[in-house]
Amino acid sequence: MQVFQRLLVTGTPVMVNNYTITPQSQAFIVRLPIGIFVWNRPTSVLVEKNGEVKRLPIVDVTRLLQLALLSAGVIITLAGVLARKRRKENIS
Repeated sequence: MQVFQRLLVTGTPVMVNNYTITPQSQAFIVRLPIGIFVWNRPTSVLVEKNGEVKRLPIVDVTRLLQLALLSAGVIITLAGVLARKRRKENIS
């Protein structure tokens, strides 16, 4: 049994006018002795018309903002640690 698993999940196709729309998502599964953690996120939508299929990616703006805030927090923390270290070296 795998502890970590990453899957591409294709949803149920929906017909709208002459278009077939199929959602796709990415599932990340962690299996632990105490339970299973499943995280799904949408990745794209497949749009088919007259046999031609186009993949339209979904940009997760919230995740991008979270990563930007996390990166800013790490940079600010490292800058603070380095500034404190330099102050201690200058005092000594």
